[in-house]
Amino acid sequence: MEIITGVERRRRWTLEEKLRIVAETEPPGAGTAEIARRYEISRGLLWNWRSQVRRGVLKAEPPPVFLPMRTISEAAGCNNRRHVEPSATGADSAVSSGKIEITLADGTSIKVGHDVGLVTLRRVMSVLRR
Repeated sequence: MEIITGVERRRRWTLEEKLRIVAETEPPGAGTAEIARRYEISRGLLWNWRSQVRRGVLKAEPPPVFLPMRTISEAAGCNNRRHVEPSATGADSAVSSGKIEITLADGTSIKVGHDVGLVTLRRVMSVLRR
C-alpha cells in the first residue's frame, strides 16, 4: 500500500523517455506490467504509448543533417559555372543575385531566389526527404 501525503502531481515524459521505455517492451519475454511498475506508470499508459509508436504518432524526429555547400555564380545567358570562394568582406558581387541552388545526394536540384521564405523552403525540403 502506498500513502500519498502531498498533492499528487502529473509527470511529464519527454519524447526520448517515452521511446526508451517503449523500446524496453520490445524484446521477447519483456513484461509490460514489470516495466510499468519500474517507471511508476500505469499499464494502460504504456500500452497507449506502444500503440502510438506502432501508428507512427509517437516517433523520434530525424536529427538535422548538414551537407557540404559551395557558392556558384551564373553568368548572364551562359550555362557555364565556376566555383566562387567566399570573400573576406562577404560582399561578393557574384552572390549578390541571391540565388541558391541545392543539390541533394540523389541528384535532385532545387534553385530558389532570395525572396523565398524559410517556411516555404522547409516545406519543399521536407517533401523531398520522403
